[in-house]
Amino acid sequence: MASFDVVSEVDMQEVRNAVDQVAREVSTRYDFKGTATTVELEGHTITLRSASEDRLAALRTVLEEKLVKRKVSLKALDYAKVEEASGGSARQVVTLSAGISSDKARELNKFIKGLGRKGVQSATQGDQLRVSAKKRDDLQAVIAELKAGDFGLPLQFSNFRD
Repeated sequence: MASFDVVSEVDMQEVRNAVDQVAREVSTRYDFKGTATTVELEGHTITLRSASEDRLAALRTVLEEKLVKRKVSLKALDYAKVEEASGGSARQVVTLSAGISSDKARELNKFIKGLGRKGVQSATQGDQLRVSAKKRDDLQAVIAELKAGDFGLPLQFSNFRD
């Protein structure tokens, strides 16, 4: 029986490199001079700080550009509300979501069952989803449908076994 796993992962090394690039660019760009703009990565959270909300929006744009260049999906970013920090500055926390939550797994299972493919089964295994079928063609069709759908998180397909 052929199978594959649906996972949602973020390459933390690429995220770290993108954050370092953003920090370097912020230190040299003219429009960020004197705004005390910083970007920090701790675990799966990125903290953005700047003197004003418009500078924070510009910082967010620079971060997104660097992440896209490094092929990190922006669907993995979860932006919190902009907070007022000390000294009239603004702060925003960005959380990187990795893994498929149980709610999203239920949604994906329902979507796969709704495709109506005969013999295709899906099961949740921790923070990933295992899809199995008798025919390889059915699995490839499921992958194509999952790629076409928008589930609000980056999906990767791994461990394809024939």
